[in-house]
Amino acid sequence: MDNKVDILAFGAHPDDVELAAGGTIIKSVQQGKKIAIVDLTQGELGSRGTIETRYDEAANAAKIMGVHYRENLKLADGFFEVNEASLMKVVSTIRKYKPEIVLANAPSDRHPDHGRGNALISRACFLSGLLKIETESEGKAQLHWRPKAVYHYIQDRYLSPDFIVDVSAQRDLKFEAILAYKTQFYQTDMTGPKTPISGQEFLDALEARLVQFGRDIGVKYGEGFITERPLGTNDLSNLL
Repeated sequence: MDNKVDILAFGAHPDDVELAAGGTIIKSVQQGKKIAIVDLTQGELGSRGTIETRYDEAANAAKIMGVHYRENLKLADGFFEVNEASLMKVVSTIRKYKPEIVLANAPSDRHPDHGRGNALISRACFLSGLLKIETESEGKAQLHWRPKAVYHYIQDRYLSPDFIVDVSAQRDLKFEAILAYKTQFYQTDMTGPKTPISGQEFLDALEARLVQFGRDIGVKYGEGFITERPLGTNDLSNLL
């Protein structure tokens, strides 16, 4: 079965991708690109919701965004490490989907899983291209594969972006996907413990970040990304 995608977006937790890169994912789908999302953990340590509700919410969000595949590697929320076992899981996943571009967590952030997830994904992208690292899927040996680019989205803490994607036309659908996580983000009939992300003020801050990045490139809303190496072009006009 050919699972090759154009973009593979990793998140340490279900909802990471939607919050920081949801507009870019939606825009890419609208442009005809094939997208997969892979959540490293089930978000089982979250104060709100359960593993079961997180799976349902992630599936609903994926449907709203129009992504082609979504899966969960079931690493330990809060406790996964950048070790051989976790690296091999991610390497096998990269080889399964053969992405041209990988999106990864922020290099550093309030939640330690984000920076650790970033390091795990970045390292696995390199290792995935090594011939002598052997993996298999469904009983068959996998071919080595290295993505052409790894881009890191920006999460809770402000980091200066290397480039910004105009997501003005995708803003509403992005928030629809975020609010599919009914146990996590503000709904008028919410009950349960208050968390740093459960109030309206969190959604307001998220909107403000989109406006801030949008203003930087002269549009209404934008999502920022950090590169691992310089971007290249053979036409300066492509950077406008």
